[in-house]
Amino acid sequence: MITTIDKSTALVLIDLQKGIAGIPLAHPFVGVADNAAKLVSAFRKEGLPIVFVHVNPIGSPFTMVRSEKKSGMPTDPAAQKQALEAMEASSFFSLVPELETRPDDIYITKRTWSAFHETPLHEELQKRGVTQIVLAGVATSIGVEGTARDANVKGYNIAFVRDAMTDMEPGAHNNSLDIIFPRIGEIDTTDSVIAHLSQRK
Repeated sequence: MITTIDKSTALVLIDLQKGIAGIPLAHPFVGVADNAAKLVSAFRKEGLPIVFVHVNPIGSPFTMVRSEKKSGMPTDPAAQKQALEAMEASSFFSLVPELETRPDDIYITKRTWSAFHETPLHEELQKRGVTQIVLAGVATSIGVEGTARDANVKGYNIAFVRDAMTDMEPGAHNNSLDIIFPRIGEIDTTDSVIAHLSQRK
C-alpha cells in the first residue's frame, strides 16, 4: 500500500508500445494501457515529469548470451538489419496512442531490461530533482522489475501500480508483485496513486 507520494515524483512507463500490445499477456493490454493513460493525465494535471520508455533489443549483448530460453532475436548483422527494418515498418517501437504523448515528455530507448542501463534516465530525473518514480508497464518481471532494481540501487522511492502492469507469464507477474516489489517499494492501484498525487508535500 502506498503511504505517500514525494513532492518531486516522475511517472515512468515501460514498453507500452505497439509491438508489445499484440503479444499474449497475462492481463488484457487494453486495461493496462487505459490505466497508464489515467496516470499520464493525472501527472499532467500536477505538472510532474512523465517518462515514456520503449525497448529496442536488436543487437543488444543480452540477446546473444547462452541461455536455456532463447531471446528469439537475430544474432548476425544481416538478420539484425532485416529484423529492425521489419519492426520499424510495423510500428513495433511506436508508443500506443492511448498515452497521448507530448513533445516535452521524456523519451528513453532501452536496449535491455532496465531503463537506467546505458541511458540518460537517471540524469534526466536528477535534473528535475526527482526523488520518487511511479512505475508501470510491460513486462512486470522484465522491464518493470529490471528498471525497479536499478532505481532502488540509485536510492529512488518507488510506487508500483499493480493494475497498470502485466507480464507474459502470470507466475512471473505475481512473483514480482508478491516477493520482489514489497522489498524495494510500495504497491497500489491506479486510483490510489492518483488520489495521493494531490496530497503530496
